This record gives sequence, C-alpha cells and structure tokens, in this order.
Amino acid sequence: MATRWRCILALPRKLNAFTVDLEEWYQGIEIPVAEWGRFESRIHASTEALLNLLAEYGARATFFVLGYNVPWIKPLLKAIAAAGHEIGTHGLCHTFIYQQDRATFRAELLRAKAETEDVVQRPVVSHRAPYFSITRDSIWALEVVAELGFRFDSSIFPVQNYRYGIPGSPRDPYFINLPGGARLCEFPISTVKAFGRVWPCSGGAYFRIYPYAFTRRNIRALNREGIPANFYIHPWELDSDHPRVPLPRRVSLTHYFGLENTVPRLRRLLDEFKFGTLEEVIEHERPRLRYQAIL
Repeated sequence: MATRWRCILALPRKLNAFTVDLEEWYQGIEIPVAEWGRFESRIHASTEALLNLLAEYGARATFFVLGYNVPWIKPLLKAIAAAGHEIGTHGLCHTFIYQQDRATFRAELLRAKAETEDVVQRPVVSHRAPYFSITRDSIWALEVVAELGFRFDSSIFPVQNYRYGIPGSPRDPYFINLPGGARLCEFPISTVKAFGRVWPCSGGAYFRIYPYAFTRRNIRALNREGIPANFYIHPWELDSDHPRVPLPRRVSLTHYFGLENTVPRLRRLLDEFKFGTLEEVIEHERPRLRYQAIL
C-alpha cells in the first residue's frame, strides 16, 4: 500500500495558467477615468507581495498590464519580466469593449501594446479584455486582436453574467479561425459544470467568496478532464487595507469580500498545483487543441 501511494504522489502535476490583471484597486470598479487621479496608488506594494509569493513557490504567471499605468510602473514591469513572467496587455483604460467602436478599440489596444513593449523590450502576444468584455456583441474585437499581432487571448468567460460571458462557448483552450484567414488561440476563464449549468470556478472574487475546497476540487476536476485551469487574480486582492469607497452594493460586495483570505488561500493553491504562464500552458497543450470558426 505504501508503495502504491508513493507512486500516486509522484505522478506529474498538470500545468495550469496563473494570470494577473495588473491594475490599481480602483480601476476595475466602474469609476470614470477622469476621477482616477484622486485615489491613492497601491499597485507597487501589492504586486511586489504577489511576486514574492510566486517566487517562493516557483510559479510563473502572465501579467495583463493596463496600459494607462505603464508610464508610472516601468521599473515594476521590468522587474516582473526579469523574474521570468510573461507580460500581456489588458487594454488601455479598462473600458467595456462592447461600449467602444472598432476604431477606438484598435487605437487604444495598439497604444497599450506599443508602450508596454517599449518598456519590457519583448513582444506582447497575450491579451485580456477589461471585464472579460468580449461577448457576442463585441466578437469583432478578436479580429482586431489578431490583426495587431497577438497570438493568445484570454477574454471569454463561458458563463452568463450581467457584464460579460458567452454561454455555450468552449471551456478549454481552442484555436479560433477568423475571417480573412487569421488564427487566434483563446484560453477561456475556467468553469465547471454542475446542476445543469456552467459555473465560474477559478479566480478573482470567486476565489474569495467560495470556500477554498471548492477551488481545489474544481481545478482537480478540470485537470482530470485533461483541461488546464486558467486562474486569475488582481494584486489589490492581496491588499486587505486598501481604501473603502462608496460603491453600488453589487460591486462593493464582491470587491471587498474576503480580502483577508487571499494570501493564505494563494499559499495553499500554489503549494497544491503547478502554474506557468498562459503562453507556456498553450504551447504544452497545442497538440490537443481543437479548431473552430469564430463564435
């Protein structure tokens, strides 16, 4: 029996993606850009705390950088890249894509990509939309993403939510064949099937609201299916002391809930699962990825 258990424990762990939306604590809660200047910046300390955790457990991550912040966080971006993490882009001003027109989206994404590449001196090939806002109403954005030289996207949530989601879309990474012959690899945010529905299961507020056992069980279930998990977090979620501001109740409940649990839960997660960058996971999974036309 002891030999059997040693063999089970020695089995290689599946590589999952650890992704970070690199933004200030106030930039994802629908506060207008014109008001951002009146809030305290806390991005450096919280990101450094996250980098230390990742280094402690030997994990690499993809950091999706909000372009608006690039001029003020250049040393931080260089430190992230020097630590072996992938740098992606999170757009420019954390705007819902389905509230933009194609030309505006393209101009902002091009600027964010170019300014980030200028700092880190390497190509930026991964994109994540603010608020996961590539939906059926903004599916055209994937064509723009491919046109600008991105190879990977991680914007589609296969769930129904008042702000995002494409219900019924694939739950594992896949290639999208776009009009004109372009191709893009989509790595959706992780979900599980239960009670006849698809549920979010890996990251952000869901990581803080659900018991940790829920996250563990669902990542294990995905890995048993051969699906790598796509976990996501924001640096401000490690900063339980960041300012409290008046917000709509539906926003404040998820933004501030359980912040004190983030670090101890991250320690358990990083200890129990193997994590790499979005690019690493996709390259590892490439032989198994399916192809499909645009959603």
